[in-house]
Amino acid sequence: MPNEALVNTILVLGAGELGSAVLRSLSPLRRQGKVGPVSVLLRPMRAGPVEAVERAKKIEALGAAIVEVDLATATIDELAVVFSRYRQIIACTGFVGGPGTQRKITSAVLKAEVDHYIPWQFGVDYDVVGRGSGQDVWDEQLDVRDMLRSQSRVRWTIVSTGMFTSFLFVPEFGVVDVENNRLHALGSWDYRLTVTTPEDIGRLTAEIVTARPECDDRIAFLAGDTFSYRELADTIDRVLDRRVERILWPVSELEAQVAAHPDDVMRKYRRAFARPEGVAWPKETTFNAKHAIAMTDLTRWLRDWRGRQG
Repeated sequence: MPNEALVNTILVLGAGELGSAVLRSLSPLRRQGKVGPVSVLLRPMRAGPVEAVERAKKIEALGAAIVEVDLATATIDELAVVFSRYRQIIACTGFVGGPGTQRKITSAVLKAEVDHYIPWQFGVDYDVVGRGSGQDVWDEQLDVRDMLRSQSRVRWTIVSTGMFTSFLFVPEFGVVDVENNRLHALGSWDYRLTVTTPEDIGRLTAEIVTARPECDDRIAFLAGDTFSYRELADTIDRVLDRRVERILWPVSELEAQVAAHPDDVMRKYRRAFARPEGVAWPKETTFNAKHAIAMTDLTRWLRDWRGRQG
């Protein structure tokens, strides 16, 4: 059981792109007294003292303390001991720990009986997508939901954000290829996507941390933007002042790509996102819309990206 003397202490798992965004957004809330002390769990460093000092400075600048634990090798019992020191756990580790890591983390959270848990679910509506999407890690996300829903001691909030906006433009993903002025639609030009930037996810996750019990034991949907592939192409043409080549990848072709390259993670992701439901939701129904919180839509993201290119 958690120590009843604890204030609202928070442990963020990971300080990558999303974890750092969450830490940046928690920092002012900490100064305002809206949350208690914040720590971040990181893998022990194998580098020298200079690198360790630099990492400590970076985390200290974000207003957090470092807890060193290797999620890949620590046992459920070992993690539970660490987690029991905190009121809230926010998982921002992604899938870097390999298959089963999110189940292990969730088991440790439940064993520690923390007050509130935000698991790594920053993605699609896995309930609607269901099992057998072709992306094994998505099935694990459903396992985590089953674990949380089958108990009543630990309060939880799932934050569904859609795809990271920048992921659309990763060359290896193959949807938007800016360099070659080409766009591939996954499945149909009318299929839709919801996207949100990591910075917005960090801001909204910090808000959700302080919005209890409004968001307890429910899914909070966020959306920076929602659009069809056709609208995506039109927006790129308009904002970047170009005419992208438009190519449709039907589901049958995406399935053939996966069959020919069964170990290719990006091909699996392309197939998993090629669906008419579960990967998009209306902006007007979201947590950010309900609370009138401005978000970065596709047009603004593209303008910012264009500005960074000089």
